[in-house]
Amino acid sequence: MSEARHDWTKAEARALHDLPLTELLFRAQEVHRRTQPRNAVQLCSLLSIKTGACPEDCSYCPQSSKYDTGVEAERLMDVKDVLDKARQAKEAGASRFCMGAAWRSPKKGSRQFQQVLEMVRGVRALGLEACATLGMLDDEQTQQLKDAGLTAYNHNLDTSEDYYGAIITTRSYQDRLQTIARVAAAGISVCAGGIIGMGESVDDRVAMLVTLANLSPHPESVPVNALVAVPGTPLANQEPVDSLELVRMCATARIMMPRARVRLSAGRASLSREAQLLCFMAGANSIFFGDKLLTTGNPDHDSDLALLQAVGLSPLDPDEAGSSASVRPNDGDQAWDAAE
Repeated sequence: MSEARHDWTKAEARALHDLPLTELLFRAQEVHRRTQPRNAVQLCSLLSIKTGACPEDCSYCPQSSKYDTGVEAERLMDVKDVLDKARQAKEAGASRFCMGAAWRSPKKGSRQFQQVLEMVRGVRALGLEACATLGMLDDEQTQQLKDAGLTAYNHNLDTSEDYYGAIITTRSYQDRLQTIARVAAAGISVCAGGIIGMGESVDDRVAMLVTLANLSPHPESVPVNALVAVPGTPLANQEPVDSLELVRMCATARIMMPRARVRLSAGRASLSREAQLLCFMAGANSIFFGDKLLTTGNPDHDSDLALLQAVGLSPLDPDEAGSSASVRPNDGDQAWDAAE
């Protein structure tokens, strides 16, 4: 065991990922118990505030203008309508409200971006954490979001740097890393993860985790997504990911980034209750809550609450959600040598 690390190698991470699953789960659960609130899951609500017509060519995304997926382009939602959704999310138990806009990046000085800033201020005034995913940001936009009170910014790496070009050509890996660096420098929490099941190798999956774990600081939250293969996208015919592969990714992320919230994200609708429980055992302690993730399906509120109740888990209290370091019984991060 050692303190949280930022010098992981791909070989170490691969050896960790490939441990016998029961051993990997044991190690991940030990880390989880030392660094995270026990038996608590953060409920996050995700709303598409501007849908479709995105100029990017992300091969997995039904909102890309490059593909015919049946997703209709929609204008940016009114501020009042977004805040109504945020109130409903809070009443349902969410402590974080995430807003996604299908943009390459916000237009500088635009009325739309000013509306987003107003949404952020409104969500914070409701007592919720506010998260946004709006594409690439420059320094001025990042500071404006910080000044508006944005809690976290989501900007996923999606996959490894080596495999990235097979999935996206309209934005570089360095573009993504630069936005993440801007967000962290401004004092906004970074939410960054990726997607498995896009035809990548296990080495690609591990390399993505190494890139995230070697950021300083670590991301505050790490979404682990399984591809939802959408008709009309280039990845429409990909075979579904085995649920145990998702469990391995959650466990490896938990060990490599002990203080991060590991968020079980897209693809959860296809998981059995038992598979979801294994992911929680592996260290996942955050889920997107609600029947839709931007444009794809997700379990509904009632089934999620029933699952948590059945296994003795509870929603993370909003007061605890605001500070991921304030509820830990042991201040020492736990990160295991893969060779142990």
